[in-house]
Amino acid sequence: MPDIIKILPDSVANQIAAGEVIQRPASVVKELVENSVDAGSTKIIIKIKDAGKTYIQIIDNGKGMSETDARIAFERHSTSKISSANDLFSILTKGFRGEALASIASVSQVELHTKTEDAELGTNIIIEGSEFILQEEINCPTGSNFSVKNLFYNVPARRKFLKGESTEFTHILNEFYRIVIAHSDVAFYLYNNDKETFALPQSNLKQRLVNLFGKTIDKNLIAINSRTAIVNITGYIGKPEIAKKQYGQQFFFVNNRFFKNTYFNKAVMLGYDKILPHDAIPSYYLFFEISPELIDVNIHPTKTEINFQDANAIFQLIITCIKETLSKHNVMPSIDFDTIGSIEIPYHKKNEMAKFPKIEINENFNPFENEKKSNFDYHHKLSSKQYENDNIKNWEDLYENKQNKESELFQNSGLNNDLHNIQPTFFQIKNRYILTTVKSGVMVIDQKRAHERILFDRYFNKITGTKLVSQKTLYPEKIDFNSEDLIAFEEIYEILIEIGFDFEKISSNTYNIVGIPSFLDTKEPAPLIYNFIANQQEYEVDIKEHILEKIAFTFSKSLAITGGKTLSNEEMRQLFDELFSSSNPNYTYDGKPIISMLSYEELEQRF
Repeated sequence: MPDIIKILPDSVANQIAAGEVIQRPASVVKELVENSVDAGSTKIIIKIKDAGKTYIQIIDNGKGMSETDARIAFERHSTSKISSANDLFSILTKGFRGEALASIASVSQVELHTKTEDAELGTNIIIEGSEFILQEEINCPTGSNFSVKNLFYNVPARRKFLKGESTEFTHILNEFYRIVIAHSDVAFYLYNNDKETFALPQSNLKQRLVNLFGKTIDKNLIAINSRTAIVNITGYIGKPEIAKKQYGQQFFFVNNRFFKNTYFNKAVMLGYDKILPHDAIPSYYLFFEISPELIDVNIHPTKTEINFQDANAIFQLIITCIKETLSKHNVMPSIDFDTIGSIEIPYHKKNEMAKFPKIEINENFNPFENEKKSNFDYHHKLSSKQYENDNIKNWEDLYENKQNKESELFQNSGLNNDLHNIQPTFFQIKNRYILTTVKSGVMVIDQKRAHERILFDRYFNKITGTKLVSQKTLYPEKIDFNSEDLIAFEEIYEILIEIGFDFEKISSNTYNIVGIPSFLDTKEPAPLIYNFIANQQEYEVDIKEHILEKIAFTFSKSLAITGGKTLSNEEMRQLFDELFSSSNPNYTYDGKPIISMLSYEELEQRF
């Protein structure tokens, strides 16, 4: 039998490694800028064209490389950061695997100019697809200058999966934020298609955040400084009033390295418990200083997932730290002064004799008779007074003419056969779910998603079926955009104008909303605009392709009732009625289920 196992060529091995490390242009920016930071740079310039697909340039004033180092740096697993396995547990720099440059060079055309401070001449290296094309001495300043052209030019299958320019540039900005927040002592300059996007001088952390996210954030940041034997936690958290409904400004850093951790994020949310609405997400920029031996950063090629030995202890420290900080700044949960049903706590006056409570015993009490009586009273009230008060007549008559209005999808679901068997009582569970019985079992409806479907149909019909006009706002509402949001806003600007919004430009990244669609009933349109932007960024599609649906979807998500809202029986009935008159009672626009059925057979099996 012939041998079938082979050693892969270096070029192929590097391309495989690139699949893990270099996923898109943002990955190139991340790796090269982190190398510049590790090189001791105080000034880093980033130039991007076509969202990095055709050109990425990183220029720094770091210590540079010698001729030999410049050549070896492109070999796989070449690194100056570690020399033994034990070094992996005491890493304080960004890159250390030695895969980045080899991976980048395997899927692009790379040119490097670099020089050390004590050298008279620098080195110029050109590599295409892992193949060295040129190496020569040149005259260049101290530091490194990387140019990366035509990313994935030799891997067309990878290149075609890249998204549109705005999406890819948004990914670049996300990586940019993670680095520049962690290193406010370094000046950064970012250019996109020859236009300056950011000019960030050396500063302290708070000023860096203001320069990144706008002046409005300045007065809404609360400093955190907690030092313990396990970990030091510093940085800033946002005041509740600037919390948003989507993620975007949530940053964890450990020893100045960005990382993701859903467990710690939950701790932050618990720190804000009872202060924020349930669907609001606070901003935070938290730095953890911890002994390198207590963390493992070597568990993922991009090094954004990190293991902590004392994760549970740190979890509790985060909660405590945030609660104490909010308390010191008088950011406390609102107090409900409604005393109905509350317990009166007695107090003892100094010169009075203590009064002992009186205990009365009913010797004729029989708990079994009482249970029967209370059950009878409950069912009697339920079957008489409540029916009369709710004016419920005959639900078979109520829904008799309804069957012809149901959509084909709803008819196929089999639920339409149960409409004649609705029982005249609704129940609300945890102020989130509506429960009612039908012929085949128990129907549970998610009230928020049901309302989203109803509103989606309503707004979509208005947008597509009527001439859209704008109505002037009584008081213009100002909206500020960071660079990432501004790109998305400019892409959907004309569409927003077409549906009835009107804007007044105040500065390069600030607008006033001076008009809103006439069908829109809201006094605060700014959150809607931010939601439009979030949808544009999240779904990674050309918003013009499905703009009307996306707009109706945004309206429905923003204006639907929230979970936790108590509904009257009449409101539940109306919601139910409108849901089953909608285009698709079973699912929201984004495919989330609205209805869940629990059959009587399932109930019998449970017992």
